[in-house]
Amino acid sequence: MKIKSIYVNLPIKNLEKTREFWTKLGFSFNEQFSDEKALCLVLNEGLIYSMLISHEFFSTFTNRSIADTSTTQVLVAIEVKSRELVDQLVKNALENGASRYKESVDHGWMYYDSFADLDGHQWEIMFTDPSQIQQ
Repeated sequence: MKIKSIYVNLPIKNLEKTREFWTKLGFSFNEQFSDEKALCLVLNEGLIYSMLISHEFFSTFTNRSIADTSTTQVLVAIEVKSRELVDQLVKNALENGASRYKESVDHGWMYYDSFADLDGHQWEIMFTDPSQIQQ
């Protein structure tokens, strides 16, 4: 089976601050799927999106309570084209209100760094070079 696209749904507290945060990191939004209740963050046009949904609206999709920032339900890992871009994205995130929850990790063939966004969602930004994997 092959999926057409993926939408990672995350609850957020403030749409305006969230839009500003991700815009400052260089991301855009699909306005067709964004309104006063949710933002459609474009991670890879046509393939991968994150629906950033107000707590009130998010609650209409589930019968469970929304996790608070003291727990982790999911780590969202995204791959970028270079180590430098990993560092730049995390630096920009931290400068714009994100927090660090873990230091960067370098496995040689894979390098990643992490931040928690304004709502505490944990993002791992990674670069991989499979040619560096030791056989």
